[in-house]
Amino acid sequence: MALLGVLGLILAACGAEADPQPEPVEETDVEAGSEEAADDADAAEDADAAADDADRLQIVATTSIIGDLVANVTGDDAEVTVLMAPGVDPHGYEPSASDGRILREADLVVANGLMLEENLVSVLEAVEEEGGNVLSLAEQLDPIDFDWDGPGHAHGHDDHDDHGHDDHDDHGHDDHDDHGHDDHDDHGHDDHDGHAHADEDPHFWFDPLRTSDAVGMIAEAIAELDDRFEADEWMARADAYAEQLVELDEEMLEMFETIPEANRSLVTNHDALGYLAYRYDFEVLGTVIPGSSTQAETDARGFAELVETLEEAGVEVVFADNTDSTVLAEQLASEVVGRSDLDVQVVELYTGSLGEPGSGADSYLGMLRTTSTLITESLGGTV
Repeated sequence: MALLGVLGLILAACGAEADPQPEPVEETDVEAGSEEAADDADAAEDADAAADDADRLQIVATTSIIGDLVANVTGDDAEVTVLMAPGVDPHGYEPSASDGRILREADLVVANGLMLEENLVSVLEAVEEEGGNVLSLAEQLDPIDFDWDGPGHAHGHDDHDDHGHDDHDDHGHDDHDDHGHDDHDDHGHDDHDGHAHADEDPHFWFDPLRTSDAVGMIAEAIAELDDRFEADEWMARADAYAEQLVELDEEMLEMFETIPEANRSLVTNHDALGYLAYRYDFEVLGTVIPGSSTQAETDARGFAELVETLEEAGVEVVFADNTDSTVLAEQLASEVVGRSDLDVQVVELYTGSLGEPGSGADSYLGMLRTTSTLITESLGGTV
């Protein structure tokens, strides 16, 4: 009996060992499942982002200044491509082989106009002829003329009222309807007949009030193409940014009013400050490079006359461009110093392009504040 009991225990133990045991779940299987789920979630996010990108308007701006204006209207709700990087001279920019494709694929191209982008004109015209949407701003902003009459010239300083620059209400900044944002005919935007554009100044951005009108035009053009937001949303964004531009204009007025009357004369490397002179009561005595483009060539006679002009006026500052060489401006200053007791300095301004990141001029607002500060301090004013 004892032996039978022992055999029974042995058989029970063997039966227990024979029962199959469940295999443990390996940690790697759990991790693999989690990673797969995460990958699926990432893929879904990427698909959503791709769909969102496909819905967003593709907008191309020619210059860094125009690009910043567009970006202040669109925020993240459009893909904005800027052809010209900060520091690039728009007058001398040579389009690359890919620029034509980029411009043709855009839903909207926003250009400065009035021959500022000299070497892009034929490409932009071709894009329009092929049915592309090209918004050219400067022609529609009541441009001022280049009034050349030798080495010294002025830009209509006696008649500011025609543009309403002394009265913000006349310029329509408190009410875009007054300025023709709903009807461009009021401002002559749809009828360019009779305009000799070669004689008109493209550097409108030195007048923040005109620029606020340009922002309204950009918003209108986007609203016509975009089907995600109501037109009122785009115009509200333009109005909000325009308010900042009006405030900037007031800041610039206050700064420039501190400059002594006798010092309110400008000598520049090329004729880029006409709108600033027109808006804020300066006189452009002359430019080192004649004409509207940095690509023009100076001549010996004009250069000699400009030296005499500086001597007679007692001008001690020559303003140069951040997008062009300062060699000629420095040569002019050297000539005047060698012939007189004047201590002429060359001051580089941000004129045709935004500055590099961290320069203080890497946005349109920053560019105008920085340039206005440099002008004010150079001419004896206070900031």
